[in-house]
Amino acid sequence: MSATNDLIKQALALPPGERIELIERVLNSLDQPDEAIDKLWAEEAERRLEDYRSGKMESVSMEDVMAKYSVK
Repeated sequence: MSATNDLIKQALALPPGERIELIERVLNSLDQPDEAIDKLWAEEAERRLEDYRSGKMESVSMEDVMAKYSVK
């Protein structure tokens, strides 16, 4: 059995509250700032804003978005 499988087995044996804490800590460890990704998102946001202001891109109302993705 691999180390990962051992850890999963141990995690599943924990009480629910401790499993939640474990999950939160693992997820938080992945949520770290990444300057390269932040820079790419900033550039993309600027490009989209420029396209919107120049008329290359139209906006969509929040109501239309919610209607499109609402569960019926």
